[in-house]
Amino acid sequence: MRFRWWHGALIFALVLALLSPLASSSPDGLERVAEDKGFMETAREAVFEVIPDYVMPGIRSEAIATILAGIIGTLILFSIGYGLAKLLRTKGEA
Repeated sequence: MRFRWWHGALIFALVLALLSPLASSSPDGLERVAEDKGFMETAREAVFEVIPDYVMPGIRSEAIATILAGIIGTLILFSIGYGLAKLLRTKGEA
């Protein structure tokens, strides 16, 4: 199998998932603005969450749970994107 650009992109995304516990624990930009402007409490919960708050059942280590959540999320999104690309490609060839 030839090495394609998306192989490198997938490997890069998985490496980033491995490094995710090293990310800042400070709130992201949107959360920070919501806190600063005082509308954080009016936020609604997501309709569904695959891995809420990066907590994996049965895993006590927060760092390992974050890594696994990142890897699982990356693989889910990659699979969806790859499947859609294959589907659209076969439809375009037909």
